[in-house]
Amino acid sequence: MGLLLGLFLPFLLIPGESLGKDGGWPANKRAALTEEESCTIERRDASLTYSEFIQQYAFSRPVILQGITDNSEFQAQCTKEELLAKFGDRPIRLSTANTYSYQKVDLPFQEYVDQLLEPQDLDSLGSETLYFFGDNNFTEWGSLFQRYRPPPFRIPGTTGAYSFGIAGSGSGVPFHWHGPGFSEVIFGRKRWFLYPPEKTPEFHPNRTTLSWLLDTYPFLPSWERPMECTIHPGEVLYFPDRWWHATLNLDTSVFISTFLG
Repeated sequence: MGLLLGLFLPFLLIPGESLGKDGGWPANKRAALTEEESCTIERRDASLTYSEFIQQYAFSRPVILQGITDNSEFQAQCTKEELLAKFGDRPIRLSTANTYSYQKVDLPFQEYVDQLLEPQDLDSLGSETLYFFGDNNFTEWGSLFQRYRPPPFRIPGTTGAYSFGIAGSGSGVPFHWHGPGFSEVIFGRKRWFLYPPEKTPEFHPNRTTLSWLLDTYPFLPSWERPMECTIHPGEVLYFPDRWWHATLNLDTSVFISTFLG
């Protein structure tokens, strides 16, 4: 059973993506939050067939998919103005951003946006960092999820479950693993770090991904570096079963994952 949950590349034109728009969400305010020098995860476009996906990626390695769905309608519903107008008074459940134990805190979405959606404090531990990701109320948020078009690929014998989130720049979930899934960025940028199941990364389960990036990552020899890349709006990252992964939001990010189980 898996653990429980969550320098610059050219900006890519993806079908359904609105360039130059952040949806009203704050952008990156920290110089340390940069994209990787070189993306080491393969990108594939809409010409990728289901057969190729199964044979080349589904059980063996991550891949970034471009232009496989058009979620411009869903993106339009995920601006700060739209989400606060429709869901501002709705309660949401936050989780602490550490690896092994998750405290849960419930509060109104408006309060989360106004008070907690801030850049990551470098001195805060994961257990002190509240993160909106995963525990969505599908009755209250169902009208939003109905607008989302998930990736067309599935692994035989699995079904998809959505997990929607919004988090401030510098936030993220430290290394953990679970079943396979897709993660799409709607607004902002999200940097991913991944290791195969047989290679446990060096990390502290209660330190944030940002502190790992600043304190551990620079001293890793090249052969100990993770696979990594930053995904942009309209791109979807697929990760296989039991792959270790950590995330870092370079901007305030709106994202949705489809977990296969």
